[in-house]
Amino acid sequence: MKQHKPETSKIGRPRDYEEDEALNKAMLLFWRHGFETTSMSLLSKNMNMNAPSIYAAFGDKKSLFLKALDLYVGKLSEIESFLDNAPSAFEATYEILKQSAIRFTGKETPTGCMLASAVASCSAESADVQITTAKIRAKIESLIKQRIEKDIKNQILPKSFSAEAFAALATATIQGMSVLARDGASRKKVLLIAETSMLSWNHG
Repeated sequence: MKQHKPETSKIGRPRDYEEDEALNKAMLLFWRHGFETTSMSLLSKNMNMNAPSIYAAFGDKKSLFLKALDLYVGKLSEIESFLDNAPSAFEATYEILKQSAIRFTGKETPTGCMLASAVASCSAESADVQITTAKIRAKIESLIKQRIEKDIKNQILPKSFSAEAFAALATATIQGMSVLARDGASRKKVLLIAETSMLSWNHG
């Protein structure tokens, strides 16, 4: 891996720290502008790295985006562990919705969900990027579904409760909250959507 520290970087700061910092900046750019609209020149300027250094550290633009996406989502194993260890599927799902609402309306980050906004205007040439984000959403939905099924098996939820439908409702709610946040909805309003969505569990 080529050295890419700028001459003005602080002495003693580890290179992996600088790469993490650069990746976070790339994540914010993709989140705000989308995959296709974010140019290499914009990435280079904001990451404080020239193009060859970006390629050496992260690969091409698509590889950089996927690494930024991993940073945004976090490890899916951590989401799975959270769902497994929560007191119930209801509490786990509600917490995921609340945290999503808070994240989508943060003042220090772009609004909405990066999984949706980064590929909203992608062309057919970036179909593989769209497929990747869709697979991540599907995996999260599957993890919620598995947790609901666990509660049905343990008789916390009735057998008539549709794990598939309510897991899909959760992911649809997340996408809807993302759109509202991108449109400028307040955190209070987006959190209300999360709360209202969970009311349907009482009639499942």
